Amino acid sequence: MAEPEFNATGVRIERWPRSLTRAGQVVIRDGRVELLTSYGKEIDSAPVQSVQAHKPLFAGHERALATMNGRRYSLTLGAPDRFLNAVEAARSARA
Repeated sequence: MAEPEFNATGVRIERWPRSLTRAGQVVIRDGRVELLTSYGKEIDSAPVQSVQAHKPLFAGHERALATMNGRRYSLTLGAPDRFLNAVEAARSARA
């Protein structure tokens, strides 16, 4: 298994109206974005080309939104810009 291009732990992952995990993990590896629980169980994953990620206009500065497989997730990370840049870099590497 290849080294992850991006790995963030302690991520709060929410899918409105509820929180899925308060200490999850976001991994970008081998052209896929994976959302994992604190126990490593997969919440959702999708090819990086099909993932839409952006910062919300009227939310906290630690938040990013990701749409995967038609589902919207709110991710509370320490540095959402790193996640957004990693998604773009993985997208351009696969293009």
